[in-house]
Amino acid sequence: MPDRIDKALKKLAALIAAGRFENVEDDGLEIKPTPSATSSWRESHKSANAFLNTRGGLLLFGCKEEGQGPQRRWVFTGYREDAEAQLKEFPRRFTDKNGTPLDLSEFFPPPQIRDFQNGRVAVLYVDELPADRKFVFYNGQAWKRVLTGDHKLTEADIARQEEYKEQVRDAREVQPVPGTTLADLNLDALNDYIQQLNSLGKVETIKDDLAAARGFLARKLFIKDETVTTLGMLVCGQHVGDQLGFRCHIHGYVDAPQEVAQDKQDLIDNILPLMEKSLAYILRNIQIGISIAEGGTAVPQYPEEVLRETVNNALAHRDYSINKQVIISIKPGQHISIRNPGSFRPHLLIEHPRDAIPLRRIIPEARARNPKLADVLRVYRKWEGRGIGMATLVNLCLENQIDLPTYRIHSEEVTLFLNAGPLVGKRMETRLASFDAYIADKLGGPLSAQQTHVLSYLMKAEWANEKHHYTILLTPDNNHFEQLVVLERAGLIYQHDSSTPTQPIFVADRVLMQTDYQTELEALFGDLSSLDSLSRRCLNVMWRREKFASRKAMSESEVILALWHERGAIQDADEFADHVRQVSDAIENLTEAEFIVLDDDRSGFVLNSQ
Repeated sequence: MPDRIDKALKKLAALIAAGRFENVEDDGLEIKPTPSATSSWRESHKSANAFLNTRGGLLLFGCKEEGQGPQRRWVFTGYREDAEAQLKEFPRRFTDKNGTPLDLSEFFPPPQIRDFQNGRVAVLYVDELPADRKFVFYNGQAWKRVLTGDHKLTEADIARQEEYKEQVRDAREVQPVPGTTLADLNLDALNDYIQQLNSLGKVETIKDDLAAARGFLARKLFIKDETVTTLGMLVCGQHVGDQLGFRCHIHGYVDAPQEVAQDKQDLIDNILPLMEKSLAYILRNIQIGISIAEGGTAVPQYPEEVLRETVNNALAHRDYSINKQVIISIKPGQHISIRNPGSFRPHLLIEHPRDAIPLRRIIPEARARNPKLADVLRVYRKWEGRGIGMATLVNLCLENQIDLPTYRIHSEEVTLFLNAGPLVGKRMETRLASFDAYIADKLGGPLSAQQTHVLSYLMKAEWANEKHHYTILLTPDNNHFEQLVVLERAGLIYQHDSSTPTQPIFVADRVLMQTDYQTELEALFGDLSSLDSLSRRCLNVMWRREKFASRKAMSESEVILALWHERGAIQDADEFADHVRQVSDAIENLTEAEFIVLDDDRSGFVLNSQ
């Protein structure tokens, strides 16, 4: 989070200096002036409650919005020393469902006072509660964070969470490992965990021996009735591979034609070193590019934070009752896949594969599958509630930092695909350009960058669903959700027939998704059965350009690239050379047969409508 607050303060400083307003807040950041009276802290307490109940976040005290309309701006108000007592009281402002006061100090790291402008601001960090401790209440009401606002949790939300807590009470990660005893634990690893706890303000004595640790181990569910649990073995077990089998095992390989010894590796260890080794393995084997903007520095094909948190989440969420390994497969230039033992809860899947518009969507959920393990990993900052879960993967995708993430669901496993490249690459740019006039007419102008990203996400999601891949549903928790409203009003997207009032499912305008114009072309040319498949595809892209784009003619190179990008996969240079030759021959044949002609200024080809 330090990087996050540094970025927010830098942006605020620029906006304050310019006397302007831009939205700096999001689902994990709330900005407030330092309240002057006790009653004025209520809104901040409410936001902290929402952060605890959602994915964590931070409160920044010392700035505020001021003015309306064009005069709206950010103003620096500063932090006052007399607010220190109020900040320290935040952990004790909340209760459980029955109104019992709670001390949540472990979820409120010490506040920071930061120099800013000509004064200071205060930063209060709020960790997400473990799933088995949600929800907490403030003045009798539980809140959740959605985009930049705090919203009341409904009775249905609370009832579902209580049901979930019952389900995880006997969580699989805390089941005893038969045949194990205290002697199977590593005292040094245990004391390292205690030191991490103490660094967060908790007080637990370092243990001289395992016998002295018995009470602590039982309280943390590392042991049950003198038998070590899966959780205990994962965190501080000795000879963990012998005791847990494939539950502490990652198999990695590079899916490439050449066979290199280091391309395959089996990693077996406790969960913390296993996470680090897995990330190092991926970073060694993915493609690295060179960034001109960063002065020629090496840049991984995927953001490192995405890789780190994706690996961490895979191990945090896997089903530890299944004795199977996690499999990491790297296909250079195409994707990284992580195959994980487990499954999605049925209520999280939207499955209508036989509809006219097939749907395979996953409703994102922030609940940890292994809440006790997640609690340990949170101590090590290896897993945070607002880490790279599904909602954050979607946000990174909609910021064009990664391509559409997809999933394949197997009988006892789920595979996540992190696809290489940006969301809006050449294929999508070319396709949307061929509809620029149509889109501008419906929208009243060109797509903004955010609208382009949202529309591309929905179009790519449908293509993935058709290939039996599942995609993450866009929900109100997503930071770009407001663009869905604009696109829906313009008629560029609409709600699928399977939508419900509480769960809208958006799909793209059918005009944008159509690829085959055989009916329209036969109305113009008559029977096309004598043409080969490639020639018909050439006519398809040229028809689309003429009907929906602002510039009608297509050069031969534009036809070549449009068809190449529509293939969707990354091909090699030899394939592209063959493709160029084949399309050039098809265009020559179509010209000779008078299906297409050069336009008046000979800048490209158009359909021969004479």
